[in-house]
Amino acid sequence: MFPSIGFLSTGSYLPDQVVTNAELEALIPDCTAEWISRKTLIETRRYAARTQATSDLAAAAADDALTRAGTTADDIDFLIVSTSTGDFPQPPTACLVQELTGARNAACIDVNAVCAGFVYGIELARSLLVTHPGTRALVVAADLYSRILDFDDRRTAVLLGDGAGAAVLGEVPAPYGILETDLATMGEAQELIKVAAGGSRTPASAATLAAGGHFFRMNGRGVRDFVMDTVPPILNKMLAKAGSTAEDVNCFVPHQANGVLLAELAERCGLGSAHTHLTLSRYGNVGSASVPVALDDADKQGLLADGDLVLLAGFGGGMSVGACLVRWRPTGADAPLRRAEVIS
Repeated sequence: MFPSIGFLSTGSYLPDQVVTNAELEALIPDCTAEWISRKTLIETRRYAARTQATSDLAAAAADDALTRAGTTADDIDFLIVSTSTGDFPQPPTACLVQELTGARNAACIDVNAVCAGFVYGIELARSLLVTHPGTRALVVAADLYSRILDFDDRRTAVLLGDGAGAAVLGEVPAPYGILETDLATMGEAQELIKVAAGGSRTPASAATLAAGGHFFRMNGRGVRDFVMDTVPPILNKMLAKAGSTAEDVNCFVPHQANGVLLAELAERCGLGSAHTHLTLSRYGNVGSASVPVALDDADKQGLLADGDLVLLAGFGGGMSVGACLVRWRPTGADAPLRRAEVIS
């Protein structure tokens, strides 16, 4: 019998610099603050300082999660970092986060499933923990997109910001913990989201820089169609495997892609009775950090009660989708159990 694995804590970090829609209006051609707000429901986002890299954001979120768990970095056995904007092509960003946090006993792994990466990291951590009883994992998702935005492209430049979220995972008493996950990849749609240059296919050169090949590019209409066609059946299939339905979900924590898109997605998935937790009005789309940042925000606001069913859903480049259903147990070292009768 495998142990039940769940969240022992959450954490997050958002850089100090707040960038408003009015500020972007001055930078981006054919763009107004009203247009950004109406099309995305985003009002502000955060940009990292010039002295910060992705590993710095990740380490700050990791430290927050460790503090809230009442544990130290020495207690972490597996350190998993999800990012598509790593500090370097190599070494893995997780190794840099290990050094910054002092997680000396941890095996370090990078995951790149773009905006689905946190859920992929959670499933990887769960798989490791059930086969290594008594261990703990620290899963961090961090992205720093402000360095790869083309401010001549209003379709993408208005959406993205910088941030990091984290979670400490370990054994929890049944029936709490991760109930079901589903990971899916549709490589035939990989052209929808891309940074074309800088890899082995198209190495960095003066020509690729001049052509803007290192900027983030996205086919917005194609991504919307992919999400609407692909995500609802994946969520419904996973819920069915867990013996649940959309009506059973208390809190829906999706990738913070676009507010208009997410409202339509929640409706199409039948999640109208759930609380859909959004942070995008404040932070925008922070890539793979979107799901853990929103989860941590909901947790710190006290919106996740003992026994709640929490549905996490990430989707992005690849194209990849990750879904995870969790029976929530209040996190933190001294977290009280507030609604045990719900699951007794």
